[in-house]
Amino acid sequence: MMAQLEVRGKSLKILLGVSAGIAVYKVTDLASKLTQRGDEVRTLMTPQAQRFMTPVAFRAVTQQQVYTDIFDEDPSSRPEHISLSEWCDLVFIAPATADLIARLAAGMGDDIVTVTLLACQKPVVVVPAMNDRMWAHPAVIRNLKTLKDFGYRVIEPDAGHLACGSFGAGRLPEVDPMLSVIDEWR
Repeated sequence: MMAQLEVRGKSLKILLGVSAGIAVYKVTDLASKLTQRGDEVRTLMTPQAQRFMTPVAFRAVTQQQVYTDIFDEDPSSRPEHISLSEWCDLVFIAPATADLIARLAAGMGDDIVTVTLLACQKPVVVVPAMNDRMWAHPAVIRNLKTLKDFGYRVIEPDAGHLACGSFGAGRLPEVDPMLSVIDEWR
């Protein structure tokens, strides 16, 4: 049994949306710490995210089912993207790639993460992570403005050494600052 970390306030039901990127390793640590603190974390993964990390890793640290597909095996059941969007207190998207940000801004619903967000009326936090040149691209800037106009909170990435070898803004923040943002909903 995992020891629970100290939590200020109530525990939360968090939908953790994961898109592709090497920064996904930090997100498994985030999911683990949230679970240890007593939060219930259900993970949604894009198909591309599953190329960087398997759903098994998130299932192991959260002890919850991981959702990877918009099509339910049981056609008589309620669609998961609807029930998950109603279940949660908060949606936390990390890492949010330029591709996912563009699809969210365009209102696309072609994977479990995007279709769930289209159905969701709960607070959404988006944490971008990408190459520094991608982060500075006008399309990414425009798409992030659109998400902010939707009411989403965007957490700026850190600057530092990036996986591609360059140095600049685009790193996923460390786990503790992301936990601090989540704590604002307690």
